[in-house]
Amino acid sequence: MLRDVVNINEELCDGCGQCIPGCHEGALQIIDGKARLISDLLCDGLGACIGYCPQGAITLEKRKAEPYDEIKVIDLIIPKGKNTVIAHLKHLREHNETAYMKQAITHMQLHREKLPFNLDEVIREMHRPKIGIMKHAQAGGCPGSAERQIKKDITSTSTNLPNQGNVSELRQWPVQMHLINPASSIFTGTDMVLAADCASFAMSDFHNKILKGKTLGIACPKLDHNTDNYTQKLRTLIEQAKINTLTVVVMEVPCCSGLLQIAKTAISQSNRKIPLKMIKISVEGEILQEQWV
Repeated sequence: MLRDVVNINEELCDGCGQCIPGCHEGALQIIDGKARLISDLLCDGLGACIGYCPQGAITLEKRKAEPYDEIKVIDLIIPKGKNTVIAHLKHLREHNETAYMKQAITHMQLHREKLPFNLDEVIREMHRPKIGIMKHAQAGGCPGSAERQIKKDITSTSTNLPNQGNVSELRQWPVQMHLINPASSIFTGTDMVLAADCASFAMSDFHNKILKGKTLGIACPKLDHNTDNYTQKLRTLIEQAKINTLTVVVMEVPCCSGLLQIAKTAISQSNRKIPLKMIKISVEGEILQEQWV
């Protein structure tokens, strides 16, 4: 499987920073006067940043999608210097990918004598407040798309609570398919719901009946652009995150059926097959149909 990945020509890049607001994932930062892709893991390949580069230094290239390997990534980042390494590690930590962060640090500790910088300085910088790195790096990305894992307090869902029906079952953020990172450990081994944008508004008990215990992606097959990217992300979720099942929730309106087709295409193109369920909801919020397909 091929995926689109951002490529930066550092000779053309003048560090103007106009590409930074276009990166929803915050994977692009200006470091030491150049745009750096500090996290291949969190690059969604949309190419939104390309339109913001007046020098034409940013392009999209297709690469064979392989399971994410932090050791390979950190080895590619190390030659770019200490500040880029720090930005990469902090970005992993801020997106709750602490296992990858620790893996990178351990790898550098084992090869300390080959590093072009002082590893102790990197580790000290990791423990400073975020502002400590801002003199080296111009942070980017929309704060609203920053990845978060939402952990539930078991006592908060007690059936003794009078507002139990109003408890949110959302386990992660973001949820829009263009913004989610399919390589995130949040999705690993989970059951996933792919829901039409309107579904949770039409169905009052959506969280309790459908979402509970599952991760979520939302989309509109009629209004969203570049839905081919959704197919690629679902394939990554199936093949690399190894989600267990996929439940597609659509509205009864004809245009909504495109969401189910996206899921079917992703599964048919994947080298790993998973169970697929379809739930159809009426505009009044009733479940009209529920079946494995």
